[in-house]
Amino acid sequence: MKKIVLFYLLIFTVGKAFSQIGGLASYSYLNLPIPARTAALGGSSIALKDDDINTAFQNPASLSAKTSNALSGSYINFLGSINYGYLAYGRSFKKIGHFALGIQDVGYGTIAERDEYGALTGQSYKANDYNFSLMYTYDKDSLLSYGVAVKTLYSKYGMYSSVGTAIDAAITYNKASKLFTLTAVIQNIGREWKTYTGAPNEKLPFNILLGASKKFKHAPFRFIVTYDYLNRWDLTYTDPNNPPATVDPFTKLPIKQHPAKKFMDKLGRHFILATEISITKNFFVRIGFNYKMRKELSLTDKSGIAGFSGGIGFKISKFNFSYSYAQVSAVYAMNSLTLSTNLTSFIKVDKPVVTP
Repeated sequence: MKKIVLFYLLIFTVGKAFSQIGGLASYSYLNLPIPARTAALGGSSIALKDDDINTAFQNPASLSAKTSNALSGSYINFLGSINYGYLAYGRSFKKIGHFALGIQDVGYGTIAERDEYGALTGQSYKANDYNFSLMYTYDKDSLLSYGVAVKTLYSKYGMYSSVGTAIDAAITYNKASKLFTLTAVIQNIGREWKTYTGAPNEKLPFNILLGASKKFKHAPFRFIVTYDYLNRWDLTYTDPNNPPATVDPFTKLPIKQHPAKKFMDKLGRHFILATEISITKNFFVRIGFNYKMRKELSLTDKSGIAGFSGGIGFKISKFNFSYSYAQVSAVYAMNSLTLSTNLTSFIKVDKPVVTP
């Protein structure tokens, strides 16, 4: 009980210290979901602590002895010619802790160069974002883990480039006997050191998240809930080119929104709900719902399955495969693939000879 109280005191204290509202952020690619498992679970997997090294991308306190010598790669087909990938490798050291290295590469394809009048110049350039991460987890005891990630950020858009540094900090309470995990993460504390054009430094996509997951011993379900953007209450956005109607076109009376409905809309944008279903020991089905994404991606006359995501995961021999699908616009979907393994499983251990 004392550990849980300490957990909440730490998070709410830090939340007040770093709270900020509004403003555009540089390096927004850091918010892209990795790996396929995370994308299938609505874009968040901070409240997971198992043998999946990829969860450290969002929660650096999720590493453990189970992720030692783990190797994973992810490929995500995003919008149009935009694709990105992620490689991760982990290693644990006794009495020191658990480490992981990660490399993220976001490619925007080849872009034709145009002059100030929009005419093609005959030249082209490539645009890429990179994230080089070093993650570390320290287990205070069997229940509480602390984690930190240091990320070196580099962007190259033709002749323009930018360099920055971001730090994530996390704390995870994992009660293995109860199959319960509680996590808080502070993401992207840092700054841009070199700007694209020499202009003033831009903000990083700072965020604070709380997450919890619960699995049941006699049921094949794991329920996951994440509270996103603890540091910012109002996540609504009004398109200045398409503002909502304020007057009823038929009655010509002002359109009034009930305060309770407005409050629930703002509250709902913070929650990401997901479930992971164990069909068999080596086959999983994952479903996620992100209300904020649904509100942002739905068209005025068509919602479709915006905000919903799903995927599967299965193990064959020594390899784990994951796939996810998420609708990110009316015409595009995000497809994610992840392949992971543990290199230790390939090491042959000679059995001792028993002499009669």
